[in-house]
Amino acid sequence: MTVSTINVNGIRAAVKQRSTENLGLLPWLKETEADVVCLQETRADDEQLNDALAPALADGWNLASAVPHVKGRNGVAVLSRHPIEEARLLVSDEFEAHGRYLEVDTAGVTVASVYVPTGEAETDRQLEKERFMATIAARMAELHGRDAVLCGDWNIAHTENDIKNWKGNVKKAGFLPSERAWLSELLGTGWVDVVRVLHPDVAGPYSWWSWRGKAFDNDAGWRIDYHLASPTLAVRATSARVDRAELYALRWSDHSPVTVSYG
Repeated sequence: MTVSTINVNGIRAAVKQRSTENLGLLPWLKETEADVVCLQETRADDEQLNDALAPALADGWNLASAVPHVKGRNGVAVLSRHPIEEARLLVSDEFEAHGRYLEVDTAGVTVASVYVPTGEAETDRQLEKERFMATIAARMAELHGRDAVLCGDWNIAHTENDIKNWKGNVKKAGFLPSERAWLSELLGTGWVDVVRVLHPDVAGPYSWWSWRGKAFDNDAGWRIDYHLASPTLAVRATSARVDRAELYALRWSDHSPVTVSYG
């Protein structure tokens, strides 16, 4: 099984043809070898999502989604070439309706699409992020024993190798010591950062670059899109890559797909 994850930065924008060379998300979906694709930040209700992805659905993809409670924000989904046997939201009074978590059972594996809040240091937004982190950690504890992978935009760069300009970001959300320690603790419970295991001791591979300036051209990125897999699934991982666009003009999101093959 091959699984990919991508924050689409708005599904309706991602599927648009931007130029004769940049045809958007849909051709990538048609060509990818992925069996399952996790989407984040769809910013769409079910009708809008189905309309945007209509060609992919007609091509055989199956879709499950978690619609955001606030119009135009958040939203996650999972596409699978296999039947989706069951789909579940995050059981949480605060976050169930936020469109930040969806897990599905497909082809014998539990796959979740995750969109962690961005946060903002020393504000209520950061406190919300921390509450979400605690909620998702509790759910991950319940998933122990399954073949499972949680994919998505975690909005945390774990180590100095996961962010190009780390020295200037140590006091900013996404690279706070407390966030990094939380991720270390999570990995200490048995979950595996599959991409890092397959690409040890290297800078990146980055998965997000600001639209501003020359961040993309200079590869001044962040690695914040992860596959966190259960031990039984992680040992089956054979390859991992970031499908980085060749040119800035060919991007259809500020993130790039992160694809892992599990044998």
